[in-house]
Amino acid sequence: MDEQPGPPARRGSWPLTGLDGTLGQARGHTRRFLEEPGPPPPLPSVQDALVLVVELVSNAVRHAPGPCVLGLCLEGRLLRISVSDTSSSLPEPRTADLDGDGGGFGWHLLHTMADRLEIEHHGGRGKTVTAVLTLRPH
Repeated sequence: MDEQPGPPARRGSWPLTGLDGTLGQARGHTRRFLEEPGPPPPLPSVQDALVLVVELVSNAVRHAPGPCVLGLCLEGRLLRISVSDTSSSLPEPRTADLDGDGGGFGWHLLHTMADRLEIEHHGGRGKTVTAVLTLRPH
């Protein structure tokens, strides 16, 4: 029996300034991307995707000030969420700051929620961090 190929991968890419409003823009791009061309994935998958997007973008804004780029690629039920930024420093886990606003939760959260994390270093021109998420079936 011949297997029929699935629909082609759908991709989107959006430059973000890293200024106030960047997280809201990233969430909006992600919602619209997941809603097109048909019904969105189940709500838990959309929520998971939005949390991953916000965490990746907020890490870029906090640790690599300046512009960044959000990339989304949906192939079947596999969603790749990529954020490219200007910092050549690779992410490192830190001890969570439970008493202040020092952060330290994001990298652990990404590892817990994503099926896989990938880091592509671009030499002295920044990096791309990608979280891979399997969306739940309807």
